[in-house]
Amino acid sequence: MGKDPKTLRSARWFAPDDLRSFGHRSRLMQLGYAEEEFRDKPVIGILNTWSELNSCHGHFRERAFDVKRGVAQAGGFAVELPSLSVDESFTKPTSMLYRNMLAMETEETIRSHPLDGVVLMGGCDKTTPGLVMGAISAGVPMIYLPAGPMLRGHYAGRILGSGSDAWKYWDERRAGNITDDEWLGLQGGIARSAGTCMTMGTASTMTAIADAMGLTLPGASSIPAVDSGHQRMSSACGRRIVEMVNEELTPDRIITPGSCRNAAIVAMATGCSTNAVVHLIAMARRAGVPMTLDELDALGRTTPLIANVRPSGKDYLMEDFFYAGGLRALMKQMEDRLDISCLTVTGRTLGENLQGAEVFNDDVIRPLSNPVYHEGSLAVLRGNLCPQGAVMKPAACDPRFHVHEGPALVFDSYPEMKQAVEDETLDITPDHVMVLRNAGPLGGPGFPEWGMLPIPKALIRQGHRDMLRISDARMSGTSYGACVLHVAPESFVGGPLALLRTGDTIRLDLPNRRLDMLVDEAEIAARRAVWQPPEPRFERGWGYMFSRHVTQADEGCDFDFLQSDFGRTAGEPDIF
Repeated sequence: MGKDPKTLRSARWFAPDDLRSFGHRSRLMQLGYAEEEFRDKPVIGILNTWSELNSCHGHFRERAFDVKRGVAQAGGFAVELPSLSVDESFTKPTSMLYRNMLAMETEETIRSHPLDGVVLMGGCDKTTPGLVMGAISAGVPMIYLPAGPMLRGHYAGRILGSGSDAWKYWDERRAGNITDDEWLGLQGGIARSAGTCMTMGTASTMTAIADAMGLTLPGASSIPAVDSGHQRMSSACGRRIVEMVNEELTPDRIITPGSCRNAAIVAMATGCSTNAVVHLIAMARRAGVPMTLDELDALGRTTPLIANVRPSGKDYLMEDFFYAGGLRALMKQMEDRLDISCLTVTGRTLGENLQGAEVFNDDVIRPLSNPVYHEGSLAVLRGNLCPQGAVMKPAACDPRFHVHEGPALVFDSYPEMKQAVEDETLDITPDHVMVLRNAGPLGGPGFPEWGMLPIPKALIRQGHRDMLRISDARMSGTSYGACVLHVAPESFVGGPLALLRTGDTIRLDLPNRRLDMLVDEAEIAARRAVWQPPEPRFERGWGYMFSRHVTQADEGCDFDFLQSDFGRTAGEPDIF
């Protein structure tokens, strides 16, 4: 039975017999809609992050029509609203600078328009957390529609993984092992369709997190972007959001400590991107769930990695993962580790959604008894270099670096580092620890994906393809290697990384989760006494707001004034 039309949020705009509502109705009629098309119906906003500069969302123009079809079938009225398309490839200096802008835009778009429920269309890395964070704060019923991964890459008989193989073959190019024609062929073959990276990068990680959290239709995150099943899923999202409005199924009933924990466990089991740490903490805290780095590390220690998908896995891509049963099958494998009583957007529990799921290829989705890696995807480090934490992806690097001690080679900027690694005479050994600082949330600016520092050409020529690298930056979820990231507090605000000097010895002890500079405390104190803070990166605009309100990596990099515990919730003012 439908919700009483008089109690719909949109009724405040359209139902009264007064001058303002007359204006609202007349403007919809100006757009060509008859009053019977929208009067007394749930109004569903389709927040679409389509853009001609976001190849991951290249199919979203058509998918919005699929959603509208579903909304109409269920008796709702759909309106499409453009949302900031935070694409990963073209947005500079980094898309992370604008995740919170998308979150703010999403929240304010919902709050300021006559929307009873929303379908959030995203997928490229920052669009999932940005849309979800904003919708959580707005509080109306919402369902997430993931873009889905692109098809496998192909070139010269090789299967390519977007991102991961770009880094791999770029090193070979720098070593002189790739010709111009081969490089051009790789460029054209690595990304062959609309959709997000088909490795388990940040995009697939974050849509899997939304799925495990109960915000998508069951298994929706695994469907390839160009599969016809993706169109059917999109129309099903349209039908379901109308039902959710009628059921008053709001985000606060779905996003709970249990569902956030489920999302973290599933992320670890998939071989997730290191970026998951920042976004998951931010999403959870928007819902009032105080998730921490230590909680994530504890889950990482006990959750085996069972998705054999690059880059943490060795052999397969997201298309293979879908054919093997997808995320529902993976969650079914570890059902006893999850809180299956959690409510989802279907109106059913997670356990009910997993009924009938099965694995069709147990090399792609491994049983718990035969994991890709015995622990989860991520590890959180502490020590005098990172008192508020740092993150590493153990399964994606050479195990010989899990315990390592070596001299630091410190770079204060990305251009300085980039110039040095191309110098074939650089005085460096495989035991050195490359360090990049001033690349965090404030220093980058915006927390760019610079953390996978290139292997110096001097070492590439010798056949080396990995070494220990440390930064206060992030790295792409498609990246790999012995990279320690998200060092907090960042060097730009005076974190210990700012006090490190070239030649200092650094020790990484992954089993004991330690990262330290082996420098006397008195010497560290002396360096701190003479340290001078750098000039602010921004003096106006969005960057100015970002610089004054963004939190550090361990707190999710949300704005302090947007978190659930900041100030009071005023609700919607009576402006009618």
